[in-house]
Amino acid sequence: MLDTPVGQRRAIGTIGTIGRVILGFFLILVPVWGPAWWGGEGLHWHEPAIGLILFPAVVLLFQWIRLQVTTERLDATGALGFCINLAVAIVLFSNPHTRDAFSLFLGVSLLLAAARGYAGCEVTAISNWLLRRDDQVGCIVFSPIDRAEKALTRKGASV
Repeated sequence: MLDTPVGQRRAIGTIGTIGRVILGFFLILVPVWGPAWWGGEGLHWHEPAIGLILFPAVVLLFQWIRLQVTTERLDATGALGFCINLAVAIVLFSNPHTRDAFSLFLGVSLLLAAARGYAGCEVTAISNWLLRRDDQVGCIVFSPIDRAEKALTRKGASV
């Protein structure tokens, strides 16, 4: 298992982990398989490079530049962070030139988050792992699931 964020134990439970693994594998397999409803023809040579090198490098560069200004934890989990994250995802998924690469990036990020027990947004999973951080931006899918699972676990422990 990969290290969890510095000084933390797993921040996600079984449901969050399984959900991330299932969605992660789906997002990796769909561009490889290239079904017609996805608009895919299978992967082109450059898409893995964009999804697995360029996209993580851009997020890592943004985080590194931010750390030159402040070392405080990024916590953009409010409405604005969520809307920006959603807008970027819509643009990248709706563009046939970035759809497969972005899907690979998110899929690998979700698998890394599941392995680390990371409850933050999948977009920052790789940069947080490399920088040993726990920065957060508004997550679209798993934040509500993680909160509900944590509440159920606490409720079950207090009974």
